[in-house]
Parts: sequence; structure tokens; C-alpha cells
Amino acid sequence: MLTLGRYRLAAVLDGTFALDGGAMFGVVPRPLWEKQAPPDGRNRVRLAARCLLALDEGARRAILVDDGLGEKWDAKRTDIYAIDRSSGGIDSGLEGVGLARRDITDVVLTHLHFDHAGGSTKRGANGLEPTFPNARWYVQRRNWENAHASNPRERASYMPENYDALMEAGVLTLWDGPQQPWPGLSTITVNGHTRGQQLVRVSGGGNTAYFVTDLIPTAAHVRIPFVMGYDVAAIETMEEKRALLSRAVSENAWIVLEHDPETALGRVAADGDDFAWAERIPSHPGVAAR
Repeated sequence: MLTLGRYRLAAVLDGTFALDGGAMFGVVPRPLWEKQAPPDGRNRVRLAARCLLALDEGARRAILVDDGLGEKWDAKRTDIYAIDRSSGGIDSGLEGVGLARRDITDVVLTHLHFDHAGGSTKRGANGLEPTFPNARWYVQRRNWENAHASNPRERASYMPENYDALMEAGVLTLWDGPQQPWPGLSTITVNGHTRGQQLVRVSGGGNTAYFVTDLIPTAAHVRIPFVMGYDVAAIETMEEKRALLSRAVSENAWIVLEHDPETALGRVAADGDDFAWAERIPSHPGVAAR
């Protein structure tokens, strides 16, 4: 685990899935991206659904940032997205740090795409219900509104079954802009990937970590021109990425990657007019951090 002041951080793996390689790398030519993310026979690249756990034991608070893919997948969609939660999903990851679902007090959703918010709800005896019985969820109001009036480009990524039940249960808070909900933990809003996405910054003890969600989904995307075809505004993504990475370099901060199956976190360095990895920490089943 990584200790930053009052927080202990762990990267918790919910499972893996796969998306089209061309969509993941946009205009970057395949001969460049396939060296770092080899595609399968259906041109899909393997991705992680990694969540960040921030434990503040003094305040008895266990904060989860994103909650993965969840369990509500039928056979057809499981095949389309090559979903694999055979390692035990988020329950196994929490168990690895001595926790269970009942211990989670807060869930910060970076945005409501299915691979980030799919674990928010489950099917119960009376329909869909929240998965963490003692938790409260938080998302940007702009992303909530975007999810309920999504454009054709994003429509398949927003699944109301993953979040409407949270609002109905009264456990969802909508934030307006950047927040500092707890000491040492703050959010940063970015809009290039989807409107109303938020990153999470944790700091303490002279150290900082950023959970960068889909601004930098994999280690390969540390390069400024490596932008997903899924993004609604590629130029905005590149500007937001440059600003975030410049700040991370100045702070010698950790970058926690949500979707890279091999690298859980690392530190970046300036590389001419671009950025590269100065240090990378590999992923491990369940928990990957130090």
C-alpha cells in the first residue's frame, strides 16, 4: 500500500475487459500502439478495471474511486467486451486489504461510463439496489446530466441501470465543479473525454497521487497525441493531459492508471515537448500499490 499522510492507498482490480484497439488509440497508427497493447483476433485490446481505495483509518472512512464493471452482464455483452472477473472481482480486492463491501463509506465516481460505474448497483429481490450498503456515491452534476441526454457517440457507454437506482435510493450526491470533500483529497474536473469527468488527487506527508481515469487510461496514453477515439473533444483532452502531467512532474507525484493491465502506477518525467515514464510499478492480482 502507498501511504500519503492520513491515507493508505491501494489499487483494487475488479476485473479485465477489452475494447477495440483503434477506438482506444484514435488517430495513432496501429504499428505504434500495437507494440504496447497487442490486439486479439477481433482487434480488441485487454484493459483493467482498476479502482482506487483511499483509507483514512483515523476518520473511519474508506473511499473507493470508481467501482468497476459490476456483475450485471449477460452472455452476449460479456463476450463483446471479453469481461473476465474470475479473480474474484472487487470483493477479492477488498479482502486483500482486510475490508468488505460493508466497510466502504464513500464512492467517488469519475464519470458514469459502464466500466467506471457498473459496480454501483446489483440485482436484488426488489430490483436494482446499491452494492455497498453503507456508502454514499458522488459524481459531477454535469456528467449526470450528460448521461441522461447522451449524444450518439457516447450512448452505448452510459447504462442507466448502473446509476439511476442510486438516486432513487437517496445515496447519490451531485457535485458542481471541483471539490475538496475530505482533508487531503480533492477532485479536478476535465471535459475532453466526456463532459463532467473528474480526477482525484490525494496528498499528504509531502507526497501526492492522482487517479487519472480516462484522461490517461493506459501507460501508452502518457504521450500527449495518444488520445482515444472515444473522446468527445480530443484537443481538450490533450490540453488537460498536458496541464495534469506538468503538475505531476512538478510534484513528483504518483499517477494511478485505471485501465492498464500491466502497470498500476508510476511517476512521469518531461521528455522534450512530451512526457514519458520515469518509473512504473507493475500490476498484481487484487491489490497493486506500494
